[in-house]
Parts: sequence; structure tokens; C-alpha cells
Amino acid sequence: MSMLMRAGEVAKRPVVTMQGEDVAQIKDIVYAPGGGEVAGFTLAGRGLFSGPRKEVLAWKSVAALGPDAVMILREDVLVSPDESFAGVSGSGSGSGHGNVLGSRVLTDSGTDLGKVIDVIIEVSGANGGQCDVVGYEIEASEALKTNSTKVLIPLPDTLAASAEHLMVPAGTVDFVRDDLAGFGAAVDDFRAHLKGSH
Repeated sequence: MSMLMRAGEVAKRPVVTMQGEDVAQIKDIVYAPGGGEVAGFTLAGRGLFSGPRKEVLAWKSVAALGPDAVMILREDVLVSPDESFAGVSGSGSGSGHGNVLGSRVLTDSGTDLGKVIDVIIEVSGANGGQCDVVGYEIEASEALKTNSTKVLIPLPDTLAASAEHLMVPAGTVDFVRDDLAGFGAAVDDFRAHLKGSH
């Protein structure tokens, strides 16, 4: 079973152990180099005046990521960034090229689809299951001819990116949705369409 969520919704979610200890909160998502897999999370302490924690949480150490909390077995699964995140990209990346929030999404034919405002992740399984970037939420440009100001666009398995632009196939516009309810099917259909057209 898989679950879709906005990466922005994961920030500030508490990190709790199986024994119910509230040990940290999520600060940012860290993406694996070269693509759409979540490597883990940077952390903040709990409480009003708590700052960032030096430890990080690798995705492989997550027991469950739910709507209210991130569950871990024990606090000792939190490790130094050097142990877990050597050579990975920072928050909001999804393409392995740095933060994509605010970047423009262009089709390979040059159409500006809009500006990235969030990253859509898919969590499938736990205890070693996958956590992948499958789409972006964007502020839609007029080129999309939609009544919604915010829409979801699916991403291919790999994504071209420059410092300011993200490139997607022109056919992406046929799979745009305006809510998460049917977005998982749109991602699957989009990726199947790409495989069929090559």
C-alpha cells in the first residue's frame, strides 16, 4: 500500500520512538543524488526554543511515516550527517540538483507550466520501503488553461534540471491533476505513457 503526501506537510512532524518518546521533529527532507528518492531528514529539537539537531534520520531507519508522526525504533538510529548523507542534496530537491522550490517547470518544447511550491512524495511500505518524489505542486501558469491556481504534475523517473528550470516532457500536461486523490494513478499512467512512447 502506498500513500502520497506533500513534502511540506512532513516538516515539523514529531519523531517518536516505538516506546512513545518524543525525540525530535522533522526540519527538512534530504533527497538522494541523481533523482527522486528520499534519503532521510534533518532534525530540530522539540520545544519552542529548540534549535536544529546535529543528528539526522536516514530513511532506512524510519519504521513508519504517518499523517501525524515519524516512527523510529530507538533514538540511537539518529546519526551524524556524514554517516548517512554523504553526497546527497538538500531540502526540496527531488532532482539531485538543490532546492527546487520556486523553480519554473518547463516542458521540453518550451512551455512554462508554472512555479514549484511543494514536492509530492510517495511512501510505499515501511522498514526499508521506498519514499520517492513522484511530482510537484505548482502555481499554474496560463499555459495550463486550468481553473485551479495550484495543480499537481507527475514526474518521470529521471528529471533534467538547470539552476533555475526543471524540464518535463510536453505530454506531462495531459496528466495534470488538482488534488492528491487521483494523483497516484496519474503518475502511474504518465510513466507508463513515457515507457510506451520510447
